Amino acid sequence: MANVERKPDGQQGASSHQGTENHGTAEPTIDSNEADPAAAAGLFDRVAVVTDETAAGRAAAETGLAVAQAHGADVDALYVVDTTREWDILVERQEDSGEAAVDEVAARGAELGVDVEKWFRYGNDHEEVVDFANAHDADLIVVGSAKPTGMERVLNPDTLPARVQRRADVPVLIVGPDEV
Repeated sequence: MANVERKPDGQQGASSHQGTENHGTAEPTIDSNEADPAAAAGLFDRVAVVTDETAAGRAAAETGLAVAQAHGADVDALYVVDTTREWDILVERQEDSGEAAVDEVAARGAELGVDVEKWFRYGNDHEEVVDFANAHDADLIVVGSAKPTGMERVLNPDTLPARVQRRADVPVLIVGPDEV
């Protein structure tokens, strides 16, 4: 059965490796597009960047913008206000910091020449991220992850990136705060 791969124009086609044989030679046959870095351009059309005011959120934003710039993709800067465990006054504070976070992504995107749309979602954070990615046809989700410490490790052992990764239908790139 042929491998199926996604072409930059969004169509699906058979892999170019189908039916290539080495006939006993030690060197594999390589499609000329594989050696060309420009061939990777267009792999992602839409990148969903989950951002917040933390160092990990900023690292996710920088990484997502870099990926989008390299692939000529648009970015959806998403901030999720987790309403499942917060009180009204804390939700207001989250909205304020979330607005600053998505504005920062949009400003940085403008510097890099990347189109950025700003979005807010309210609800259970991982469900909202996955539902958003599906609704907006995201090709990649980029989310930051800081290693939980102290009581946070005990109270919330299942992190947002892990929950998103388990539920998502598209690739999830998890970025640590010191990876930019």
